Amino acid sequence: MDAGGATDVNEERYRSIERLKLARVSPGVLLVTIDRPHARNALDVRAHRELAEIWRLVDDDPETSVTVIAGEGGAFSAGGDKDLLEEMVVSHEAVLGQLRDAGALVRAMVDCEKPIVSAIEGVAVGAGLAAALLADISVIGESARLSDGHARIGVAAGDHAVLIWPLLCGLARAKYHLLTAGFVDGVEAERIGLVSRCVPDAEVRRTALEIAVQLASSSQSAVRFTKRALNHWLRDALPAFEHSLALEMLGFLGPDAAEGVAALREKRPPRFPSALA
Repeated sequence: MDAGGATDVNEERYRSIERLKLARVSPGVLLVTIDRPHARNALDVRAHRELAEIWRLVDDDPETSVTVIAGEGGAFSAGGDKDLLEEMVVSHEAVLGQLRDAGALVRAMVDCEKPIVSAIEGVAVGAGLAAALLADISVIGESARLSDGHARIGVAAGDHAVLIWPLLCGLARAKYHLLTAGFVDGVEAERIGLVSRCVPDAEVRRTALEIAVQLASSSQSAVRFTKRALNHWLRDALPAFEHSLALEMLGFLGPDAAEGVAALREKRPPRFPSALA
């Protein structure tokens, strides 16, 4: 199926949501789309906060059984907005705000009772990648590219990766990909277990929606209770996640992050002060 028959959601319960586009695509299925295509769906402060808030609203929505999370315009999300990153390297207040919001996003997705399916197209990095991989079922396009790029800007991998990558692909692969911060395409992501399914690019959205419809037509108690029990694996790892998030935010206040963000802005390789090479 596709989202051609979607009905936009304009309901009081979602009045606080501005950066995410909401549509009902099938009975019980809500499509949530990160809607900043001009920035490849990079997350500013409000979008990041809404990505945490939406899951509580979904749980309280009697018309929604399953959520599909996607990105507008052929990209899932280019991570944190550059303006936000530049503010974080100079503002303690901005860092504290992201400490709160990044933690809230992860905990909200882990605790959301209803299943979440992600449709990963184009690029998915940073904070956006957290939403993609914390979904209960993830569908990626063959040519899509994902990366936890924190190390490329001089901070620890704190958004979600320490929590879930070792469970998905094993500790050895998690260390390799998180320390080197390279990109993985959809085929490789499926091969190493980072995602549930890899499909041809043109079939990503349709496949994700078909899975959502199947889940919405299943026993809701069975689906939700199974998710709740499985997510104890993630809850057991929350102390490691909280530690990684704190270290990430500490890093934003150091010289390596200042250089990493400057290099990102200037589109050049970083020259980290702490590097010996």
